[in-house]
Amino acid sequence: MSRGTHVPAAPVGRSARSIAGALLLGLGVLSLGASASAATMTDRIVAIVNKELIMLSELRAETGGEEQRLREQYKGAELQRRLQQLEYIALSRMIERKLQLQFAQSRGMDVSEDEVNQAIRQLEKQGERIDDSNPRERKALKEQLVMMRVMDREVRGGIMVLQPELERYYNSHQTRFSLPEEYRISQILLKQKAAEEVKDFKKRIQTVHVSLKNGGDFGEIALQQSEGPESVKGGALGFVRQGELEPEIERVISTLETGQISAPIETVQGWHIIRLDEKKPSQFRPFAQVKNEIQGLVYQQKTEDQYQRWIGNIKNKAFIEIKF
Repeated sequence: MSRGTHVPAAPVGRSARSIAGALLLGLGVLSLGASASAATMTDRIVAIVNKELIMLSELRAETGGEEQRLREQYKGAELQRRLQQLEYIALSRMIERKLQLQFAQSRGMDVSEDEVNQAIRQLEKQGERIDDSNPRERKALKEQLVMMRVMDREVRGGIMVLQPELERYYNSHQTRFSLPEEYRISQILLKQKAAEEVKDFKKRIQTVHVSLKNGGDFGEIALQQSEGPESVKGGALGFVRQGELEPEIERVISTLETGQISAPIETVQGWHIIRLDEKKPSQFRPFAQVKNEIQGLVYQQKTEDQYQRWIGNIKNKAFIEIKF
């Protein structure tokens, strides 16, 4: 049999994940309602997949929402480039969908109306709105369920994740499982009082800072002067991690040595004087702690690889002609 233009397998992130997440995200109904403009446009064939056609109106319905977003965000040549990319991705996704449904039909794989009804109830419990009286919505949902069944049997069914694979992934991706640096800090927070002049406030800040630099007891001064809730504990804030503090404070803390007191730092909360009490370097989370997370990551990668092989083989045997 002759073959038309070959379409590379679209990344499983766009296709298999959309199938696997159909019940959670309600993606099955995205391509249902073609816009009024699609209904009135001059329709034509954009692709042939074995004996089935994909029409321009279907492609427009598939890309409608994203196309509108792109048109609002980009102009000129960049808009055209992104629209072409969008159309290519959408058409690839539609071709793969056709191939999966054709495969399911050839193997007698189907879902019952009871299963569709059960899926609708599940979606509704999760906040999705499905009009089960609309035949097109039911058909789209049924197709998603069929494709999930295909994926389960043909792709996910034979995937196993072994302990050595988990250990290899951990050893080669350790930075992914690192914990950021931790700082144990104390602070004095000063806020301008309602009737206080700016110059008087700045003088008060400077006085507190000089007292600390001259050896004043940080805890005592915090108790007397700080306006933060931690003042009753001598200003002690305990341990914080990188990313948990105001950027202005974090930039200064990263330059401090243990026991060193910062210059006053301004944030939206007021003026902070920080003492670095202890610094813990970045650490790696132990393998036992992240094993389940790694198992999910490795399984996802193996699923993607297996899907690419499977759909690539299906495409190689199919007649696919792009007329777009």
